[in-house]
Amino acid sequence: MANSESPLIVAFGEMLIDFVPDTAGVSLAESTGFLKAPGGAPANVACAITKLGGKSAFVGKVGDDEFGHMLINILKKNGVNAEGVCVDTHARTALAFVTLRKDGEREFMFYRNPSADMLLKDSELNMPLIKQAKIFHYGSISLISEPCRSAHMAAMKAAKDAGIMLSYDPNVRLPLWPSADAAREGIKSIWNQADFIKVSDDEVHFLTQGDAEKEDVVLSLWHDNLKLLVITDGEKGCRYYTKKFKGKVTGFSVKAVDTTGAGDAFVGSFLLSMAKDMSIFEDETKLKEALSFSNACGAICTTQKGAIPALPTQCAALELISKSKSK
Repeated sequence: MANSESPLIVAFGEMLIDFVPDTAGVSLAESTGFLKAPGGAPANVACAITKLGGKSAFVGKVGDDEFGHMLINILKKNGVNAEGVCVDTHARTALAFVTLRKDGEREFMFYRNPSADMLLKDSELNMPLIKQAKIFHYGSISLISEPCRSAHMAAMKAAKDAGIMLSYDPNVRLPLWPSADAAREGIKSIWNQADFIKVSDDEVHFLTQGDAEKEDVVLSLWHDNLKLLVITDGEKGCRYYTKKFKGKVTGFSVKAVDTTGAGDAFVGSFLLSMAKDMSIFEDETKLKEALSFSNACGAICTTQKGAIPALPTQCAALELISKSKSK
């Protein structure tokens, strides 16, 4: 499908710079050097969509500094519409130092006091752009503090009122919240608005404080406005629940070096499938195919450092799928 005909997906939230140690498996203190990588889950999702040939826009705020301008340029280079990005002359672009453990999993240390993304005001929202979307996607980091929380709520309401599909990936980042309870409460405060929610198995455990493997625990997260709930289980794949059916889709085995952005690659590719054909909520075969494609996209993203540079093309994802079929 040509980019121009593809339905618009708008991602809202934070974009920042991740500083990733040049050596895996060392602590921040032990690290001798860092690679700077553009990040921020909603921005990664926007880039994942265009990398697969879709059409996306990002709405958020960066600082009027070299990093902020670099991020806007990265969006543009990746074909993401950046008309909804504001620049703050007083606050800096957010930074995150990310430690890569030997298994590719991460730990975070954030510099946001306050950073530009937290200072987005509802009066600065590009509402005409948001209202052009077929899907409006967001996380929970934009809910942590004002004025960004009010901007998030206003954007979400405008999208909902315009009949736009709401997509939510909470992306739990505990160090950014005042406490674990505040995080649970904040994340759940908008839970019942979303049409589509994607959570990882770890996030299911965090939100429910129960066993993420158990179906009754997962289903405690279901609400009646939901069309689809997806739980990602890392390399094992994912589980899905709709009003009519449920099941699991196997993942792909790859050599993971950095899991940063894998969930965003998964979400971006799935939102693209969804935007092109909303009947996937009713058609289990189509849904499983789309989720398998998303599993492949997430897997490929872990084979390279950084989120945006590691996002896959359609060719790469299809190649991984056909390779595992021929095994």
